[in-house]
Amino acid sequence: MKKANLVLSIVLTLIAIASRLLPHPPNFTALGAGALFGGAKIARPYNYLLVLFSLFVTDIFLGFHSTMPFVYAAFILSVALGEIMPKKYSVKKTATYALISSTAFFIITNLGVWLVGGIYERSVAGLVTCFVMAIPFYGLTLLGDMLYSLGLFSAYAYQSEKIYKLEVANEQR
Repeated sequence: MKKANLVLSIVLTLIAIASRLLPHPPNFTALGAGALFGGAKIARPYNYLLVLFSLFVTDIFLGFHSTMPFVYAAFILSVALGEIMPKKYSVKKTATYALISSTAFFIITNLGVWLVGGIYERSVAGLVTCFVMAIPFYGLTLLGDMLYSLGLFSAYAYQSEKIYKLEVANEQR
């Protein structure tokens, strides 16, 4: 792993862990954005390991539960989405992929709650109730993923452009 990727991985991991452990509104964390960003900017397999490590470490403190396989799968999908994101940054592309990632997380995790959570009856009505009850959490997931994704990708694009200009200036000397 290149030194820049190592530093980026460590910083992302710390942000993801802190955003889950420090007080925050439900589902409003940097983990989804970190998964998307890691998929886009960090080489395999480190991008997947970063997310799994962040989840596992925080789950040690927050507790393990029956729907964890669904949560982990949803974040792994977010990393995979990041891998297929177009490399050139744009607000529109970043927002689109954050929306897809948040929606996939909502569908996968709530399907898990319905299947193994033991809260809702196993019927179409139970499934609908599960998804309806989760809508407020989806709003916070979406807001967190959007804000953190736009922040991470914008900061990275800005910093990359700055470094590129410095390299060009140094070559012209």
